[in-house]
Parts: sequence; structure tokens; C-alpha cells
Amino acid sequence: MIVFPNCKINLGLNIISKREDGFHNLETIFYPLMIKDCLEILPTHKKENNFTITGIPINVDSSQNICSKAWQLLKLNFPQLPNIQLHLHKTIPTGAGLGGGSANGAFTLQLLNKLFQLQLTTNQLINFALQLGSDCPFFIINTPCYSTSRGEQLQPINLSLSNYYFVIVNPQIHINTATAFSTIQPIKPQKSVSEIIHQPIETWKEDLVNDFEKNIFLQYPAIEKIKINLYQQGAVYASMSGTGSTVYGIFERESSFVNYFPSNYFVQQVI
Repeated sequence: MIVFPNCKINLGLNIISKREDGFHNLETIFYPLMIKDCLEILPTHKKENNFTITGIPINVDSSQNICSKAWQLLKLNFPQLPNIQLHLHKTIPTGAGLGGGSANGAFTLQLLNKLFQLQLTTNQLINFALQLGSDCPFFIINTPCYSTSRGEQLQPINLSLSNYYFVIVNPQIHINTATAFSTIQPIKPQKSVSEIIHQPIETWKEDLVNDFEKNIFLQYPAIEKIKINLYQQGAVYASMSGTGSTVYGIFERESSFVNYFPSNYFVQQVI
């Protein structure tokens, strides 16, 4: 059985406060985009699982891959779960703020649930997904959501950007999430992203911010340059996504400059 885990972008990202458990309270809008990986799972009678990965390399042992962790998590609760053969083909850049790893984990849970008829509810899948990572629950719902707390409190919202074009640019710089959070200074915003998102999109440039941009742009000027270039080419809104190095631009018409960036950059237009 095959599924195609998609990515997401963050529309605004405010870090509001540091929590006693070491995490941060935040608010953001998660918006799904159709840049996809490919995930296949088959049952096997072998004594061990077989996990293989192609496409973009992942520098982690297969037993520590989030897909493997998803199987291990369900195995603890469903001992009858058989060993599997899993293949993941990666096209979503890693460490890029696009949630590719989180999507892989969440889609693995859903696929195992369906393939082996575990009859888990959506809420149960969300609870399992949260044990894999703060962004994972979003991919169980996989519709535009206002997200709070660690990112796991999700409220679906009525938001469609289907009349716009997206240009996704990643300079192949890996940003460590923990490091990004360690440099952030939490502050309560004057205006919530849930309010800004319903304003005309032309106002987002001034009001809708990603709190990580300031420090990351100082450390990696190439990422800031991408945002500047997107605006120069006519984006109505551009921003870094999440804590990663990906910058996206939202355009009113199809872009013709996807080859404007260096050849080693990941650049893709999403319609």
C-alpha cells in the first residue's frame, strides 16, 4: 500500500512563552502544500523489519527514522502488528521547515492503521502522532489549521489560497530546530496570526511575521536574500517556513523565474 506524504508551510510563527517542560508556546497557521514524498508499506514474514530510503539522503540510522519510530510506537500497543517492509522515497528537503519528517511519521501511523485494520480513531492517531513530534498531529488532519501550545493544539480554519501560486526555495542549508529555539526571545505579539490571516493578503507583508527570521537571517544571509528576491520578483507575501531554511513566495500569477536561483537550490512552483 502506497501513500504520498505532503509538506506544509507556516503562515506566521510567533513564539509566545517558554514552558516549564522545556518546550515553547507558539501560534502559527499550518497550510498544506502538495510537494510530496512516497511511502510504501508491505507486510513481511521476515523476522526483522526492512526499511529502505531513496531520494534525498537522511543522515540517521533506519531504526531511528521517524517511520520506524511510528511502527515501534504502535507495536507497543498492538503486539499482533507484524513486521513490515517499508520504503520511503524522499523529495521534500530535510531540516527545511516544511515538516517532511513529521508528515512521514503521521502518514506511517495512518497507513499502518488502515493496512492492518487497527481501527484507531482520528483522535487516537493524533495522540500517537504527538508522541512522535509536535508537528505530527497536523498531518493527521492535513487541512489549514490555527495551531497553538507546542503546535499540537489544532483548530481547522476556513482558508483557501488556491487562486495563488507558490514558489518554494530551499538553499540546502540544514537548520537544527533545537538550536533555532535556543536563540529565540519569546514575546506576545500585538496581533494574533489568527486575526492577521483574515486580513487582505496584501497586508501580510507588514503584519504576518516569523519570529525565527531575525536570528536565522543574521546567521545565514543567503536565506534572507531569497526572501528579498521573491519580493523583487513580485510576491505578494514571502516568508521563511517554520524554523527551517525554506522560504516561500505567494504570487498572484504563475512565475517564470524558477531558474533564477542557483542550480544547487531546491526550487519548485506549486499550483
